[in-house]
Amino acid sequence: MADFKHDPLRELTEIRNQLSYSKRIGFLFGAGTSKAMGISDISGLTRQVEEKLNATLKPKFEIIKGQLDKENHIEAILNQVRLVRKITSDSNKKSFTNVSGDDAKKLDKAICNQIYKIISEEEKSAKIQTARKFISWLNWLSRDYPKEIFTTNYDLIIEKSLEYHLIPFFDGFVGSHEPFFAHETLDATSNYDKPPSSWIRLWKLHGSLGWFWKSVENGKADRVIRLGAGAKEKIPDSELVIYPSKDKYESSRKQPFTSYFDRLKDFLLAGEGIFIISGYSFSDDHVNEVLFSALNQNSRLHIIAFFFKDTPLEKIVENGKNLPNFTMLSPSKASISGIIGEWSKNLDGDILDPFWHEDSKILTLGDFTKMVDFLILCSGMKDKKD
Repeated sequence: MADFKHDPLRELTEIRNQLSYSKRIGFLFGAGTSKAMGISDISGLTRQVEEKLNATLKPKFEIIKGQLDKENHIEAILNQVRLVRKITSDSNKKSFTNVSGDDAKKLDKAICNQIYKIISEEEKSAKIQTARKFISWLNWLSRDYPKEIFTTNYDLIIEKSLEYHLIPFFDGFVGSHEPFFAHETLDATSNYDKPPSSWIRLWKLHGSLGWFWKSVENGKADRVIRLGAGAKEKIPDSELVIYPSKDKYESSRKQPFTSYFDRLKDFLLAGEGIFIISGYSFSDDHVNEVLFSALNQNSRLHIIAFFFKDTPLEKIVENGKNLPNFTMLSPSKASISGIIGEWSKNLDGDILDPFWHEDSKILTLGDFTKMVDFLILCSGMKDKKD
């Protein structure tokens, strides 16, 4: 199959057709979507956090980072830090891998604080118009089912874009003074009334810059509250809720992540639907497990992944070999119905030309900005400036 060729015009036409008739539509956005708008990706964030840590905690950070193999990015480091915290119970008298529990607790908080500062500052100059165009298009779509966005990004760009357009959305938090997460509202079997299907659903799988642990008993943080942008400055000692540990860190800290992953499973298994992935490099094993399990169980689900580089496609191509409902498109190649091949353009077409770089012979839909333009073009909606 190494010599197989895919026609980009034919494949984009097929995606347009699916978008036109699919009743249910969902999205998964990774760091690449925010990077397209000016937010640091995981490697850039790791470098900046390490540079900004104080002289006391930086050696501890380097010890933890040195214990990891190739995946020594900030989320893997946070996971290791929280493993130390779990084993030592945050005690100053206990250590694991030469880091005390108390130091691990301080390092956890310092890392999260730096992530908050870095991303919050980058948001001020982010090219948020792209997200606004996407949200405007998504709200314009007429569907009988809720349109759902899943993201591993911490930033508040999607929320800001929804509010810019005065579009109602639901993320499982309820209340006014300090909105708290109510997992019952996501449970399909509960008696709670659900928001209208016209409300966009937003599920942040790795946490958010607007989430904080609320201490309500004996100083123990046992529930998550959602506050607005800039809340961290008003409550500087609060603990930010970003990136759930791969391990079962604390039973009180499973939510809202458990409910969000259950929601992802439910969406993917609920019959016919299209699920579009952008900016996600398939580096989260937990997310990957949910995606591939659903592809195997639900033949009426079609997942389409757009990649900015060829590398992520090449990394997971084996996983998609026997999955006719999984399409992967990268700059120079694609995997369609389990068959990998390079692009070979045969004909021009209005749906292809804006997204094909003729000199390099590559497809540019891995760029989130280009993908948004493609979705708008497919729908026949007039281009939205913001």
